[in-house]
Amino acid sequence: MKTRIEHDLLGNKEVPADAYYGVQTLRAVENFENISSVVLGQYPHYINALAVVKEAAAEANHDLGLLSDEVYNAIKKACKEVFEGKFYDQFPVDMIQGGAGTSTNMNANEVIANRALEIMGKEKGEYDFCHPNNHVNLSQSTNDAYPTGIKLALVYMNKELVGDLKVLVDAFRAKAVEFKDVIKMGRTQLQDAVPMTIGQEFEAYAVSLETEIAKLNDAASLFLEVNMGATAIGTGINSEPEYSAKCVKALAEISGEPFVLSANLIEATPDTSSYVSYSSAVKRLAIKLSKICNDLRLMGSGPRCGLGEINLPPMQPGSSIMPGKVNPVIPEVVNQICFKVIGNDLTISFAAEAGQLELNVMEPVIVESLFSSMKMLQRAFDRLKVLCVDGITANADRCKEMVLNSIGIVTALNPTLGYEKSSKVAKRALAENRSVYDLVIEEGFLTKDELDELLRPENMIHPNKFYKK
Repeated sequence: MKTRIEHDLLGNKEVPADAYYGVQTLRAVENFENISSVVLGQYPHYINALAVVKEAAAEANHDLGLLSDEVYNAIKKACKEVFEGKFYDQFPVDMIQGGAGTSTNMNANEVIANRALEIMGKEKGEYDFCHPNNHVNLSQSTNDAYPTGIKLALVYMNKELVGDLKVLVDAFRAKAVEFKDVIKMGRTQLQDAVPMTIGQEFEAYAVSLETEIAKLNDAASLFLEVNMGATAIGTGINSEPEYSAKCVKALAEISGEPFVLSANLIEATPDTSSYVSYSSAVKRLAIKLSKICNDLRLMGSGPRCGLGEINLPPMQPGSSIMPGKVNPVIPEVVNQICFKVIGNDLTISFAAEAGQLELNVMEPVIVESLFSSMKMLQRAFDRLKVLCVDGITANADRCKEMVLNSIGIVTALNPTLGYEKSSKVAKRALAENRSVYDLVIEEGFLTKDELDELLRPENMIHPNKFYKK
């Protein structure tokens, strides 16, 4: 393999000649190899966001007369190409790394610098003409460029997450319409409660998930406040007075997002509370989604000795020993994804707490955990919709039979019969293993016509005027 020699403060090192990254990236690859087995290039939005940050910084520096036209134009073009996805394979650093993100920042600086050199007609590594630190990282520190890139990436990723969530919400809502007339028994504490329809149940799932869209968007809005110009600890050392305002203005224009500068850069630099808030919203969504999957597994239990209210699409044989067994594998895998998301939230909480003084060095694991949670949930939404929700069917006869045989329908008679008569019927029904329906008529509390009217499905699934005998 052909190589070129590059150097840093630790000495010389051979870098692959065709690599756009440089010596500091190579050291990071060696130091953090397979720590998480997930590298920067696996998150395109992240690389795109870093390119936007570097372009905004270059524009601000050029406006201040700190970059020549030639260098600025080359850096700008290189950033555009990175954003277009041409160099994702040049970001090989592990997502979890020591150094508070310096390796990520330098990976971006080196790729952009070497591509800019090519644009200028130079060779990779000829850093006298365009240097990763002196030019691409001008007026910046990892401690402001890195978190700003993270926040822009999260803005991009939140839009995708919300879009995919809406698709799942629509799937549940479509099933709510399909099952609007399928009467079933509602349950509390896994005991018979009162009748409802499967349609009402699925509409509740749709609303429950839909509510989280606003929560996610509200939490993501916190990412629009950035600390560009803070440099090392928020004092702005090595940047000009006008730099922060110019850089954030350029960032907003290039990204199309309404970024603003943090009010206090020393406070903002170690602050990771926006990640904590967003992770909490993601966790809340995961908890709801897991609960819904629990319900689907329960409602689909059987096929003959469980609830059997719905049929989940059969996706694969369910046992190596029990012929004919089919398991609810899609809800099960979504449950497990949700457990991982909840665990990632705890990791983020520990990492956010672990910041000291003017910097939180644990940001890499925060980023990896958040990105991982979001991508896993997106895949979960797709698998749950396509391989489960879309194919669910209802066992209407089974559901109706359970309603009519349930002690719970006595609750629907309570306003008419009163609590004492209703309790008497319920007690007899349990003791004699008979239906409430038959006993109400036998006791002479209601005629068959009166009882049929009260127990019509449409009269049991929403508020009604009391009928008094």
